[in-house]
Amino acid sequence: MDAVGKLDGNLMVDVFRSVMDQAGLESPCLRLRIHNGIPLGMGCGSSAAAICAGVVLATHFGALGWSDAKTVREAAEREGHPDNVAACWYGGFTASAITKDGLAAATFAGDFGWQMVLAIPGEGLATKKARAMLSASYSREDAVFNVQRAALLTAAFAQGRLDLLRVAMQDRIHQPYRIKACGLLENLLPLAEEREIAGVALSGAGPSVLVVLAAETTLLEAETRLRQVVGEDVELAPVRIAGGVEREVLESSA
Repeated sequence: MDAVGKLDGNLMVDVFRSVMDQAGLESPCLRLRIHNGIPLGMGCGSSAAAICAGVVLATHFGALGWSDAKTVREAAEREGHPDNVAACWYGGFTASAITKDGLAAATFAGDFGWQMVLAIPGEGLATKKARAMLSASYSREDAVFNVQRAALLTAAFAQGRLDLLRVAMQDRIHQPYRIKACGLLENLLPLAEEREIAGVALSGAGPSVLVVLAAETTLLEAETRLRQVVGEDVELAPVRIAGGVEREVLESSA
């Protein structure tokens, strides 16, 4: 998306101005050309990308000299959690957590060559609305189910084990509660049992759905199969894992 015109109310610009104000600096007048390839309100991390961009603008024009870790921590505080901003900033497979001292994050690159398709519906789902759908508590069984699969998913990425994704992408914490508002998930989740598909999951809070292809499945074959399920009105976008950096980050609040 190319934005031409006034940028009042633009999240990236609002964050830029806020960080500058917080640093006691006057925001300079800017002329920006913004190209956004991330669908808005589709569970693809567009807000995290905008927040990261706003923080970086302030770091540059305010000559703040912030490290990567400080940049991500600032963005995480504004996003409310580090999950998306850390992944946006570092790329690759990224895990992160808020700690009592700040933010801990680890990322590794890898070159898996995994093929994936993002199914994007015509209407978005506000993150606030999606969060309100979640349960206030979970059973021990469901919590253990997800912890096991989160660990298995990390191992799958670490070892390039595409064959583990069918199990590792299963979920009991958020997808069952959001499935009625995310029609694509309800339609596509059964495909995870088919030989041509390695795994299926909501992208973020939804409503987009990420479909990972089995090693022998081509993009053309996948699109043909997916079209049989979702029809012609859904956008099917081939996506890939962004190249990450080989480093660990632990930023204290000191």
